[in-house]
Amino acid sequence: MDESPPAIDGYDAIEFWVGNAKQAAHHYRSAFGFALTAYAGPETGVGDRASYVIEQGDIRFVLTSGVRPDSQIVAHHARHGDAVRDVAFRVPEAAAAFDAAVSRGANPLHPPRSLHDDDGAVVSAAISVFGDTIHSFVERTAYRGAYLPGYVSIEDDPIAHPVGLRSLDHVVANVELGRMEEWARFYERILAFRPLRHFDDEDVSTADTALMSKVLGDAAGRIKMPINEPAAGRKRSQIEEFLDANGGPGIQHVALETPDIVTTVRSLRERGVGFLAVPSEYYAEAEDRVGHVEESWGDLRDLGILVDRDDEGYLLQIFTEPLQDRPTMFYEIIQRHGATGFGLGNFRALFEAIERAQQRRGNL
Repeated sequence: MDESPPAIDGYDAIEFWVGNAKQAAHHYRSAFGFALTAYAGPETGVGDRASYVIEQGDIRFVLTSGVRPDSQIVAHHARHGDAVRDVAFRVPEAAAAFDAAVSRGANPLHPPRSLHDDDGAVVSAAISVFGDTIHSFVERTAYRGAYLPGYVSIEDDPIAHPVGLRSLDHVVANVELGRMEEWARFYERILAFRPLRHFDDEDVSTADTALMSKVLGDAAGRIKMPINEPAAGRKRSQIEEFLDANGGPGIQHVALETPDIVTTVRSLRERGVGFLAVPSEYYAEAEDRVGHVEESWGDLRDLGILVDRDDEGYLLQIFTEPLQDRPTMFYEIIQRHGATGFGLGNFRALFEAIERAQQRRGNL
């Protein structure tokens, strides 16, 4: 193929379509330490929706809800609940990125369009991917405003007290049985992502359930995207539960990186964020398996933080409970000490914790 792939500089934002963006923004600010930085809605001349931009470190989330019963956003929420709509990429030229993606076979959602205000211009375009998820290409090099034209800037959020979240580490998709390879090939062909890891049902299983996963990423290492599909098991897997509750494929979780996971998780727990529980027996095995770490094993045990090691170093990770009553979207908090993997040694402990939660919901 002669066409060059889209040039991607990193994540721009993740937009969620939710039932009540005002309440969701308050939760993210009070529980996760995000700051409200921009707003658009009926008061700013946007008649069909309300959007709250929240940020912490280099992480930008946009929480959007529809304000009319016939809104596409309201229909999306009825099907999926609070869910990721857009994993947006920052690009040097939105039109070039869109044209390159479409020439390679992407399904166009909207062509490049430019928005202007006194702070400059932003150009964006979008393609459709799995389920109702999209990728926007956002070019903002000529813009000085808070987020996009049409948004008003919010200064000095009184609620926000950061917990140390710094960047997006990876974004995980769940797709239907038999479609993981298809979507992996899509990202390789359309965005020139390359395979980073592959986990089969031998790697990722318990006595009852299993899944398969393929990790894709851009050449610069800025974007990492595992894609999961269910695998045969004795009982209904977490991926099947997600697909049923979400009404199809979508983003399962987002991993947020911190340079000090102990402090971050302690703060989150104090603010009421719930995490999946692992048995205390995990830590005797983990300490033998992983060896020396800079953190206190007592702190890791008390906070429920998992530890794994690969050839490059070690990582620490913990997973929240689902963010809503539907067992769909959740977060991973992660700190890397050189490790480039995804915690393969923790998969069994994690999945057993998820299975216990499934059992309580009556979905295993």
